[in-house]
Amino acid sequence: MDWIEQLFGISPDAGSGTLEALIAGAIVAVALGVALSVVRARRAAATEKRS
Repeated sequence: MDWIEQLFGISPDAGSGTLEALIAGAIVAVALGVALSVVRARRAAATEKRS
């Protein structure tokens, strides 16, 4: 996991891969948050439609 080093030519985490793992984790967290938000909105719309 050294794509930041290859892409930018810098090593902010001294080559340990920690920064890349944090970025990947943040992307996953955002994607899950968006997916849950969409599910909630659809459920709310379906409930509202039934009333």
